[in-house]
Amino acid sequence: MNNCADTSALPVRVVALYRFTPFSDCAALRQPLARLCCSLGVRGILLLAPEGINGTIAGSDAAISQVLDHLRTFPGCADLEVKESRAATMPFFRMKVRLKREIVTMGVEGIDPLSEVGAYVEPGDWNTLISDPDTIVIDTRNDYEVAIGTFRGAIDPQITTFREFPDWFRAKRDELAASGRRPKIAMFCTGGIRCEKSTAFAKAEGVDEVFHLKGGILRYLETVPQAESLWDGECFVFDQRVSVKHGLEPGSYDICHACRRPVSSEDKTSPMFEAGISCPACHDERTEEQRRRYADRERQTRLAAARGTRHLGSGD
Repeated sequence: MNNCADTSALPVRVVALYRFTPFSDCAALRQPLARLCCSLGVRGILLLAPEGINGTIAGSDAAISQVLDHLRTFPGCADLEVKESRAATMPFFRMKVRLKREIVTMGVEGIDPLSEVGAYVEPGDWNTLISDPDTIVIDTRNDYEVAIGTFRGAIDPQITTFREFPDWFRAKRDELAASGRRPKIAMFCTGGIRCEKSTAFAKAEGVDEVFHLKGGILRYLETVPQAESLWDGECFVFDQRVSVKHGLEPGSYDICHACRRPVSSEDKTSPMFEAGISCPACHDERTEEQRRRYADRERQTRLAAARGTRHLGSGD
């Protein structure tokens, strides 16, 4: 049994979804989708690109079901990859449907997860794979995500954006080749979408044995009992919940509204932390002018909250 709190009674249904599939006319899909979401009170962000769809949305059970039914009518989306969780309150402020060049930006031409990708590993089999001493385990997420939780023994590439991953991987591959080691690589990410591209990229780079966690960290935390888990910490999510724990229970982190990085209780005790203005991670990255703007935004946000409204500059 998973010993996490039961989240099934929480009122808001949250779904993270993606699908790699060719869309010939993303613009034609965008407006009807946006109208439907807004009419149902669904909020979140969905990205449409010629390579498919990616995003996270939240709403009532019935509303989310209607949106998912609509999305499954899109070309190639009958088997849309969906991961579900619950939230006590709406984790998004608004609904956005955006057109993009890529649904997850790697910036490498010719990478097609539909033609070649790593082998999927079910969450129940993941522990065995990553416990093998011959397996190189790679966390493909950004550094601030890795900082609050990852799998034991995983390599942190220390990247700030996914665009940096290809160069890091090529350097790592050359290092392994020089050592004479033939790599068996296991990759993971939040919901599985980054690994569709990172494993396709690794295959294109000539690595034969490449695996990735099916459904990502979210599916693992949902299905693997905490007593058996090799996950340490919490998992960063891109909404107002900030992080989730085992069982997809809401986590303990807040967000820094200056840099969008997670903020722990310990971070809040730092002299570099000012709510809405700076945190230890971004304090030295910002100018005094920027901090003045953030302070004004924070003041407006609090005034709006006191009036029972929401300041639109408070976040996504």
